[in-house]
Amino acid sequence: MKRILKWIFRIVLVLFILAFLFVFVAYWRSTNDCDRLTAAQGDKMKAIVYCDYGVANLKLAEIAKPTPTDDQILVKVHAASVNPLDWHFIEGTPKIMRAMGVGLRKPKDPRLGVDFAGTVEAVGKKFKAGDEVFGGRDGAFAEYICPRTDRAVALKPANITFEQAASVNIAGITALQALRDKGKVQPGQTVLINGASGGVGTFAVQIAKSFGAEVTGVCSTRNLEMVRSLGADHVIDYTKEDFAKGDQRYDVILDNVPNHSLSECRRVLNPQGKYVLIGGGGPNDSRWIGPFGRIIQTMVMAPFVSQKMGMMMAQLTKSDLNILGDMMQSGKVKPVIDRTYKLSELPEAIRYLEEGHARGKVVITVE
Repeated sequence: MKRILKWIFRIVLVLFILAFLFVFVAYWRSTNDCDRLTAAQGDKMKAIVYCDYGVANLKLAEIAKPTPTDDQILVKVHAASVNPLDWHFIEGTPKIMRAMGVGLRKPKDPRLGVDFAGTVEAVGKKFKAGDEVFGGRDGAFAEYICPRTDRAVALKPANITFEQAASVNIAGITALQALRDKGKVQPGQTVLINGASGGVGTFAVQIAKSFGAEVTGVCSTRNLEMVRSLGADHVIDYTKEDFAKGDQRYDVILDNVPNHSLSECRRVLNPQGKYVLIGGGGPNDSRWIGPFGRIIQTMVMAPFVSQKMGMMMAQLTKSDLNILGDMMQSGKVKPVIDRTYKLSELPEAIRYLEEGHARGKVVITVE
């Protein structure tokens, strides 16, 4: 038995050493094409790049202007919006992301941004020059991008601005899919939105109301009237009242700010209710695993309770962009913008978002 234990120990030790060497080598070989990107010749454009992790390493640089392929369009960007997703990539946190392909030592992709709105310059399928569009594409913090026409790009409704349209992609689709696909919200159901004044929350309040739900929004004192103006039937000031200790029960809880334990949320959820965790996480989460601890806890609990417990990450689709476009065109949904910054001011915008008090969306203007 001792001999067997010694061999097991030796095997485990060897595997540990090999794993350490693999990570060590991978770490120091980890790099990006920042130098090549900024030294490109030909037509140039301004874009935000980051060659190393950290807000301090964001810089406005001149890089090659993209050329669309047959299945793409060239869009002149007028506005882009900032998401917690951008902050995670900039900081490289939670650090588990780095091992999952983001880049161990340096960011693998030095371009940033996803949400955009702008004008078509080079024609593609189903679009023509001059069309005003919005959607999602990596590298959106730039003067030009080339989204694929069969993916997340749609015509901008005429009754909203480029700034408003640029705020829709991630936050709007997350709210729509969380309520429709995960929460399966039906008319007359009671829906609680924890974090109702943020980017996803402001969309969620309006979308839930459009589904015919009775909506309760949880926010701070200064945002109560704003959340009411979006259509919330009830508002809870979390600085004065704890929704988890109230008598009201809900059919769906959309949790943008997981500041309550799962057991506390379950207490105010109906027996067959649905708890939907928005999986982005924030600056106060663990720098190593971020929101994954909460996600794992939710997955472990789900098979043992009658309520549906789950999390979601948005799947960016053209069809859902069109649905949101129709909602905005009809007036059912109106994007809420807190602040706007210039492209060169992106570091200030990221720091403001990091504080966690944005009302609606933070938008970058690109002119």
